[in-house]
Amino acid sequence: MYHVIFLSIKLMFERKRQTFVSIMGVSIGVAAFIVMASLMNGFQKYFIEQAIDLNAHITLKVKPDNNPQEIVKLFFGKDTIAKVYGYKPKEEKDKITDYKHIIEKYSSDSNILGVAPHLTSQVIVRYGTIEKAGSLIGIDPILERKASVIDKFITNKRSDDLLSDRNGVILGKLLAKDLGVNEIRKKVILTTPNGNRQIFKVVDFFESGITSLDQTRVYINLRTAQAILEKPNEVNELIFKIKDVNMAERLAKKIHIETGYYTESWQYAYKNFLQLFKIQNYITYMIVFAILVVSAFGIFNIIMMTVMEKKKDIAILKAVGYEEKDIIKIFVYQGFIVGLFGYFIGSVLGYSIQEWLSSIKIEVEGLVRAKGFILDRSVVYFIYGFFFSLTFSVLASFYPSYKASKLNPVDIFRSG
Repeated sequence: MYHVIFLSIKLMFERKRQTFVSIMGVSIGVAAFIVMASLMNGFQKYFIEQAIDLNAHITLKVKPDNNPQEIVKLFFGKDTIAKVYGYKPKEEKDKITDYKHIIEKYSSDSNILGVAPHLTSQVIVRYGTIEKAGSLIGIDPILERKASVIDKFITNKRSDDLLSDRNGVILGKLLAKDLGVNEIRKKVILTTPNGNRQIFKVVDFFESGITSLDQTRVYINLRTAQAILEKPNEVNELIFKIKDVNMAERLAKKIHIETGYYTESWQYAYKNFLQLFKIQNYITYMIVFAILVVSAFGIFNIIMMTVMEKKKDIAILKAVGYEEKDIIKIFVYQGFIVGLFGYFIGSVLGYSIQEWLSSIKIEVEGLVRAKGFILDRSVVYFIYGFFFSLTFSVLASFYPSYKASKLNPVDIFRSG
């Protein structure tokens, strides 16, 4: 056993430069995998965590029926190709009529942590001469706290001010910035779709890190929202917080069957983003796979060249009693050693790059906002890197090893 390993190392040292290049190729592949996986999954996990925290695990609402083609198909059959002109949507109120009963019923469900009512609408926010569009949400701060983690994203933790001051408003941080409101107690005017205008005092700011939400969110007291929208005792949305977020799809279907209202899980609400993340992951793994394949070809070439140059040495080894399996081990061990050293160097390189990226403090602003790169520092990527590096290296060395084991020493000695 030891003499086989000794021969493997000796042959590698005879081709130091090529061996070094092979090890560096594997190292770069491992480091690239660790860093890219860390960056991609860090961003995705951050976005999903924020999305799950900020939005309901399950949303119950009235689904508008605005698809006239479906009505025609119901009457003439599913194979009918319909084109409807001049369709007028049904005039029905966007409200949940029995919402108090639904809240009471599901508040005692062991799988549900909290249920809160919302009254949502579009709104124009005006400060001075500046006007911005926003998404108005009327909330009950006490129930909202049970059904979401809104307090986590309220800058000064003053969401209870909506209870004591019915004319208080919490503005999204970016919306406030666009309006020029940079401190609390400033007064803004809200204009609702029905033409009502009312002055509100800014009591706090909402900052989630997700740009689209921070640019639009406007929270006011539920009772005030019902008054300004002229919808007394009405809500048009219920949000549910559940114990296990992975059960959202199943529970959403159950609530839909039991209540008859349209329900939507967080997975469905963010399905476009989740699909995009899958594509991102495929691209990442394809790039890393390509790097490791190139490294494997490097290992293959070096071992193949060694076999071609060392034919006489291989013939002598077989003449003195080395079997085919010993010859295979000599060259497969070379691939294994290259993969092992490549993994260790790549891991150190990957970890160093992670440290460097985490120390960079820059304003990242796009789909999400963060101060610096968001990394997932999981040890799983190092384990995967170990598996990939050794698998590719050993596979790349196996064919040249097999060819070496099949060399006939008599033919080699005769050829001189």
